[in-house]
Amino acid sequence: MASTSETGHAKNVANFEDLISFCTGYGTSYNPSKNNIKIPQLTTLRTNATNAIQVVKTTKTAFDNTTNVRETTFANLKKLSTRIVNALEATDATKQTVDDAKTINRKIQGKRADNSKSAKTTPTTTTPTAEPTDSSISVSQQSFDSLIDGFTKLIQVVTSEPLYLPNETDVKVVTLNILLTNMKAANTNVINAATSYSNARITRNTTLYAADTGLTDIAGEVKKYVKSVFGATSPQYKQISKLKFTKPR
Repeated sequence: MASTSETGHAKNVANFEDLISFCTGYGTSYNPSKNNIKIPQLTTLRTNATNAIQVVKTTKTAFDNTTNVRETTFANLKKLSTRIVNALEATDATKQTVDDAKTINRKIQGKRADNSKSAKTTPTTTTPTAEPTDSSISVSQQSFDSLIDGFTKLIQVVTSEPLYLPNETDVKVVTLNILLTNMKAANTNVINAATSYSNARITRNTTLYAADTGLTDIAGEVKKYVKSVFGATSPQYKQISKLKFTKPR
């Protein structure tokens, strides 16, 4: 389901198309001297706005898809990290080495050093909403960056321990490094997709809502012109005055 804001963007463009249709219907009576409210310029602006909204939808889909892949890639990380620590503890590695691994694992699990239940935190992996904000994306990104950092350190600990030679394939160092590579790639893909999505939203917002040149302000200028030509009580002005153009808060 589209969010209220997405519906609002599309509604503004739809109303703008109606506005153009009405103005075109006035024939030669609609003849403004102001260039950006002439019919050809209005038509171009409508096309640009339509395209901008579509690019937001496309880049959001790409962002959602890469986010889903990242979620899947990281899904078993916490359980795996605990198994790594258990496998290390089952060797004759020094207590200091095991303690280092446990400290790193606590951070991966989202717990403070005291390991108390009240101190437990959960990294932000917010399910994508209809239109997540840049700030919510940033917070989620920091959580995944932290997980990658912690897992990298855990791998370094077991790699440096010559006694860490597990028989289970999924906790072998070579397998862990492959997973780490996949995690980094999945995370990078999300970063790139988030950038494209954010830029697309900036372009859309500029096209629709920029002061003086945005679709909503231009619509207001058109209404003023029609009002000046036909009068405030004219049927022509009544036609277009009911068309609503709103800016998101």
